[in-house]
Amino acid sequence: MLTGQVMATSSANSTELDGVRALVTGGTSGLGLAMAGALAGAGATVVITSRSAERAAATAARWPGAAGVVADAADEASVARAAGHVWSRLGGIDLLVNNAGLGMRTVNPRFMVDPQGFWAVPADKFRAVLEANLTGYFLMAREVTPRMLAAGSGRIVNISVNEATMTRRGFVPYGPSRAGSEALSRVMAADLEGTPVTVNILLPGGATETGMLPPAADRPAQFTPIDPAVMGPPIVWLASAAARGVHNERIVATEFPGWLAARAS
Repeated sequence: MLTGQVMATSSANSTELDGVRALVTGGTSGLGLAMAGALAGAGATVVITSRSAERAAATAARWPGAAGVVADAADEASVARAAGHVWSRLGGIDLLVNNAGLGMRTVNPRFMVDPQGFWAVPADKFRAVLEANLTGYFLMAREVTPRMLAAGSGRIVNISVNEATMTRRGFVPYGPSRAGSEALSRVMAADLEGTPVTVNILLPGGATETGMLPPAADRPAQFTPIDPAVMGPPIVWLASAAARGVHNERIVATEFPGWLAARAS
């Protein structure tokens, strides 16, 4: 299982994040599941969100002390309720990982082998992806940031994608939604410059083996996706004492070891 792989990478230092309270949106599958598992494996107390209460609870049960809450990233009231509940339950949030979203598969199930022009995208599906992937990041950050500022500390990590994905043929509305979330992250970082709250961007470095990908029959030949476990080491580092003060960085998970070594030197 993927979660076992992620937790195994963190088990050698399972107390590194003791005391860290993390909220991972969309944490029941894919990148969110990988990051939540890595954070929990490193000792953090983790809360994950999902639109399904059952999925959230079942996934959270994998990790000691973890919890799952219902949140629809595109619904302002739902996000406000979830953020308030998690803050009260944990007594604060040290790390927000904005990850929940929708992929191209919700718009065009065969997008990898049969891309469609932007003019063929239904307006309601365009809005749904933008609401989840862009507005959702804004809504959750808007709820959490004032609390972090009042508490005197906090870290926000927004999950993004490669720049090529933002401009690829047939990738409306997913590409624009992720381009927007990356621009949002940069503005958030500028707005929070000089405060005790940091904002960084983290992306896998390529297509990952998640539910956002179509079945193998609808993928190009010789397509090899990245294991979502690649997100574990960088998200644990971003939550750790070593990343204190790190702000407005764009970190590519597949390049993380080299990036970290260059930073250290």
